[in-house]
Parts: sequence; C-alpha cells; structure tokens
Amino acid sequence: MRIKNHPILTFPVQEEIEFTFEGKPVKGLKGDTIASALSALGIMTLGHSIKRNRPRGFYCAIGNCASCNMIVNGISNVRTCITPLQANMDVRIQKDKGVIQ
Repeated sequence: MRIKNHPILTFPVQEEIEFTFEGKPVKGLKGDTIASALSALGIMTLGHSIKRNRPRGFYCAIGNCASCNMIVNGISNVRTCITPLQANMDVRIQKDKGVIQ
C-alpha cells in the first residue's frame, strides 16, 4: 500500500520501526505518522463513530478532525495523523470515548 515508484518523486529507503497494533507486532518506517504506517499496512479502520458505530479512518491528515483518534501508549484521543511513529508504541483502536476494551 506504499508508493515506491513515482515519475517525479524519489523515496529513499527508510529504517523500519517496530510497534504494536491491537497487541500484534507490526512495522512502519522512520518518518511515518502512526496513521500513515497503519495505512501502508492496509489498515484503513482506525476507529468507529460513537453513536452509529460506523468505521472511521484517515480523513483530514492535518489534525483538524477526530477520525484518527486512537489510544497510544495508554493515552486516549491521540491524533495519529500528526503523531510521529516511534519504536515500541502500543497503538489501539479507541472505543467508548477512549476506554480500552
């Protein structure tokens, strides 16, 4: 799911970073945000709407909406589209306004 060949841009090889998503080990690249690393892994659902439980995903990518809010290292409401990926992060889907289930 990651762009590797582009007619104008070049993408230098980046160091892999290990983290967990929903308790499972996964890898992203140095320079990724949490949401972009998950998107590159094919993970498009980052949460669900509170009232109707509809899937939410990577939407604005600039931190203005709350579609990408997740629990990161036990902290609720982290805007994953603007939060840089770091090694050993624990990333979880946020349910019920931030309560881990």
